[in-house]
Amino acid sequence: MTAQQNLIVGKTRRPTLSRDGRTISVHIPITLRHQAGRKQVVTPPDAAPWIPRAARIDNTLVKAVVRAHRWRDMLESGRHATVRDLAKAEGINESYLSRVLRLTLLAPAIIQSILEGQQSDGLELDGLLVPLPLDWTRQKEQLIAK
Repeated sequence: MTAQQNLIVGKTRRPTLSRDGRTISVHIPITLRHQAGRKQVVTPPDAAPWIPRAARIDNTLVKAVVRAHRWRDMLESGRHATVRDLAKAEGINESYLSRVLRLTLLAPAIIQSILEGQQSDGLELDGLLVPLPLDWTRQKEQLIAK
């Protein structure tokens, strides 16, 4: 079955649960319109407009991610031989620098969400400075669950 075969266009109704309790059906009134060779979903005129979530850019998170990548580049390029040397040059605690450096191991989707201000509610720097799984899927599960 294709997705189009499962598409029911009509009036909004209350969600229904199948007899076996495994499927829920949600009915949403839409119209499909072809425009410039593309299908477009058109909602009814009386439907509430959909407004995407506003970006909430957390400057603390953004700065930490940028610093982490800058520091990693400084270490990889050989400008500083060790984390200790880099921490001394930056005038910060070696432990803090090491924890911030772990941000370079975050899943690209998490980094992108931070830079675009679309990170999960409650995601703060303190929650990212703890050891996180290296597996990106597990990172997303752990950070989105918070």
